[in-house]
Order: sequence, then C-alpha cells, then structure tokens
Amino acid sequence: MTRPTVARIDLAALQHSFHDIRVLAGEQHTGQAPEIIAVVKANAYGHGAARVGPALEQAGATMLACADIEEGILLRQAGVQVPILVFGALIASNPAGVFEHRLTPTVSTPGAARALQRAAAERHVPLHCHLKIDTGMNRLGFRHDNLRRTLPDVLASPNLVFDAVYTHFATADDVESPAVEEQRTRFEGACETVAALAGGAERAVQIQRHAANSAAFLRDSRTWYDFVRPGILLYGVVPPPLWSTLPVKPVLSLTSRVVAVKGTRGLEGIGYGLRTLAEGPRTIAVIPAGYADGLDTRLSGRFFVLVRGRRAPIVGSVCMDMVTVDVTDIPGVTPGDDVVFIGEQGGDRLDVREMAGAIGTIPYEILCRIGTRIERVYETP
Repeated sequence: MTRPTVARIDLAALQHSFHDIRVLAGEQHTGQAPEIIAVVKANAYGHGAARVGPALEQAGATMLACADIEEGILLRQAGVQVPILVFGALIASNPAGVFEHRLTPTVSTPGAARALQRAAAERHVPLHCHLKIDTGMNRLGFRHDNLRRTLPDVLASPNLVFDAVYTHFATADDVESPAVEEQRTRFEGACETVAALAGGAERAVQIQRHAANSAAFLRDSRTWYDFVRPGILLYGVVPPPLWSTLPVKPVLSLTSRVVAVKGTRGLEGIGYGLRTLAEGPRTIAVIPAGYADGLDTRLSGRFFVLVRGRRAPIVGSVCMDMVTVDVTDIPGVTPGDDVVFIGEQGGDRLDVREMAGAIGTIPYEILCRIGTRIERVYETP
C-alpha cells in the first residue's frame, strides 16, 4: 500500500448486518421466514464484490444478486457457489456467460425469453430463470396489467424453468407515498395471473416471490414473501430518510493522511478559481484525495473531514487529486496526521448519510463512486 487514501472494509460488520437482517426476518414473519438474496451489484456498492460476495455466502446468503453477466462472472471467479441472480436486461450481453458460469437470468421482455430459450435449446439444457413484473416503476419487466397477452408464449418456453417472480418498488423509502401499497397489490394479482397461466395451483407452489429491497424490508413485512433483497442495509446504511433500530454498523470507512500544512494571509483564495476567501490568516491542510477518487466537487464549503478528532471544513475547490481543509482552529496539525472522510475518530463520526445530505445526493452514489485507485483493505472476521 503506497497511497495514503484507503477504504477499509470490515467484513465482520458485513456479516453482522446480514445476521441482524436474518434475525429480524425470522422474528417478525408469521410463517416461514424469508430467505435472503444479498445484493452485490455495482462492485458490492463500492465495497468490492470479489471479497464481499464470498463473505455473504459464508454468512448464509441463499443467493447473490448483481446487475449484469459480467458482474456475475466476477463473483464466480471469486469462488461464489450459491446461485447468482442477474437483475439486468440481457439483450445487449452475451448469453453464453449465463450457461458457462451458472447464472440465473431475469426474463423481463419477450425478446429476452426468446434469446434465452434459443440458447438453452442449442445446448439441450434447462435454464432456471426469474420473471420480472413491472408493477409501476416503468423500467424493466412485463406490465402487470398486460400479462395475459405477453406471458403465455414466454411461460411455454420448453427450456426455461421459472423459479421465481419478482418486482421492484419505486418509492419504498417514501413513507408518504401510496405507491408501495399499490405496487404490492398489483404484484400479488400478477402472481395469481402467472400461476394461472403457468398451470394452476401445482405450478404456483413451485414459483416463489420476492419484492423487498432494503427500504421495503424495513417498512412493511407484507412485502417479504419468499425472499428479501437487502442491498445498502447489508453495508450498514439505513436508506434515508428511514430510521431503524436494527443495529447495523457501517462496513466501509474512508481515510487518508495530511501531506502538507501551510498558511494563507488575509483575503487569499484557495485552489482552482480561488473560491474560498478568508478575511484573516488561515492554516490549510492538504489531503491527497479528490474527485478522481470519487469525492464530489460539491463537498467544498458543505462538508468536513476529521483531523485530530475534530471537524475541519473542506475549503477551496475539490481537485482531481487533492482537497484542502481549514485546520486553523485545530492546534498542532502536521503532515502524517490521520484524516477521516467516512468513519470515526476521537468520538466523532462522519457517515455517508450525512455526506450525501450535505450535497443533496444519496448514500448509494457516495459509496458507488469511490474510485478504483483507492485500495480496499479488508478486515476479516
């Protein structure tokens, strides 16, 4: 490790979050507790799928879920053995990867069904799939109100075996929105239609259901069905603006070190554009991380870092490789001092929800944008 800016990933905290989710699902479900599909798309929300995937499998995940075939291949190369669900559309991808790496594709269009059926027939094998229903988000999926026209040919595909039906909520994190209840009702109606089209009650027992992302999981146990699909909650972040007593712990911390300390005189600007002006002299610390590492340029003037256990405001422009912070009121700051962008120091904490709120974005974006040149250091259980 040569660069001082490092993302530390606590795999024990990850597995602890998984355990807490599983316990809550077991305690609050009136019937059989749902299994867990652990979502590791977007490089496990920036945490590193090649290490996170096996850790979640070890913790007991029934299935992992990713965005595309390429992400699924990476998980297999990392040693993952449990089923891997591919959420995304497959038309633009090479379906051969589905067969070669034992992936479970989502069928969300008639074209995808035809392409997968053709590929499976050529190989003389059955292909296990999940069927996606669009209940109102208007992205991928068969429209809930048009299934009797669009699904018969799909369900008749001789080589496609549909293990599950699922949907995705558009507003699960908005407690004021009635859309979650509307989508839930539509999904249950769609599942009845799918069962009828697929051959009645006997077939219905075999087709399982899932719908709940992290927000829906926390909000309404009626959305849990046979599987739940936690994503950001696994990484110790409750999706805003929701709150939860679930004792999850942030999995990722982002730290660096001071590389230079210098003074400015009154009315001197700092960085590109000389945007930050101070009437009196200031002490400025330079930290080697910038927007090339995923730090948003809007952090300047809106957020802090922790130095010597105290908050130092980010000033000047966030540059490609550096940020500057005002340490005038923090005595004794010197090159080599530890800096925290996300995490704890000296009894204070900066988390991704606070950072996201400061610049008007979402914590998902903060995590997923952490750059590839930042080394991930894994703390194992």
